[in-house]
Amino acid sequence: QVQLVESGGGLVQGGGSLRLSCTASGSTFSIISMAWYRQAPGKQRELVAQIRSDGRPSYEDSVRGRFTISEDRGQHTAYLQMNNLKPEDTAVYYCNAKSVSTYYTDSYSTDDYWGQGTQVTVSS
Repeated sequence: QVQLVESGGGLVQGGGSLRLSCTASGSTFSIISMAWYRQAPGKQRELVAQIRSDGRPSYEDSVRGRFTISEDRGQHTAYLQMNNLKPEDTAVYYCNAKSVSTYYTDSYSTDDYWGQGTQVTVSS
């Protein structure tokens, strides 16, 4: 089991910055990737940024160049630095950890764990 606790959301004017944090506890040794998702009112949850165990990040097109995902493995914490925020970035942001649950001969299965969500509101 993995527990995730998020912090860092809030209200900011357009063009401003926020940094989200997500600290994992429990079976952190089994985590193979961490990610940030967001869900705006009336919309589906979408992947914003992901960082894999090899440290390589990936981003959704609308945030590339503005958001940066990083991690401190020693502290089991992932961060999302959000710069040049826009009103369309307004959403509840969720931290996600993907953890190996079962190893097979040449593959493995995973479980997804989620944080409680943190509200990010960007005013115009």
